[in-house]
Amino acid sequence: MKNFDYEEGSENVFADVGLPNAEELKTKTLLVIEIKRIVKQRKLKQIEIAEILEILQPKVSSLLKRKSSGFSTERLMRFLNALDQDIDITIKPKPKNRKEAYISVSFPQPAVKIAPKSI
Repeated sequence: MKNFDYEEGSENVFADVGLPNAEELKTKTLLVIEIKRIVKQRKLKQIEIAEILEILQPKVSSLLKRKSSGFSTERLMRFLNALDQDIDITIKPKPKNRKEAYISVSFPQPAVKIAPKSI
């Protein structure tokens, strides 16, 4: 069996491939993924999403294809607000043992439905 050389990546694939503004790209991608999850969970049609977010349907189509380049981070956060989501931003010093500061986006865990036991 042949051994392969590999390099372990970070938590940011955009930084790993050397893209500029990697933290912003990661943040925007995570926000878009959450928007997509919410509209899918609510079974919203693109025209309904367009009305809620106050954007044109072609922009909704781009958003659902995870194309965040046409949207700022701030605008994506406003979309989440329009979808009845609160956003908390916490700023804190980075640990001294880490080289660079980063941006972290976290989402609450979805509620787990437990089926009642049948007797």
